[in-house]
Amino acid sequence: MAEPDGTSTDRVPASCTLPTVEQPVRLAEFDELFATAVRSVHRAAPSRLRLELAPDPEVAARVADLMVRESGCCSFFAFTLSMADHRLRCDVTVPTERVRVLDALTARALTGGNRG
Repeated sequence: MAEPDGTSTDRVPASCTLPTVEQPVRLAEFDELFATAVRSVHRAAPSRLRLELAPDPEVAARVADLMVRESGCCSFFAFTLSMADHRLRCDVTVPTERVRVLDALTARALTGGNRG
């Protein structure tokens, strides 16, 4: 079911090209990341989310892989992965018209992938 802005009620945007059957699997990947690797969640701006992650090479690789695959189906996401001062960060930016998608992603991150 889509909302007026083209976003589905579970916050998967209608413009997402990931096959519907694969969307729950991708969402579970994000949830697993949020539950196991996210140390803090900060909404830096309405269109930008910052996740501080466990500074581990395996986490960095997992995040990078997920970013590449997510950008392939939802090209409006801009991801930046950085490491400085023993802090691993992932910044997620969206255009203004996609803020509701980022709102949903932020909510999931804040609740540890809705496992909390």
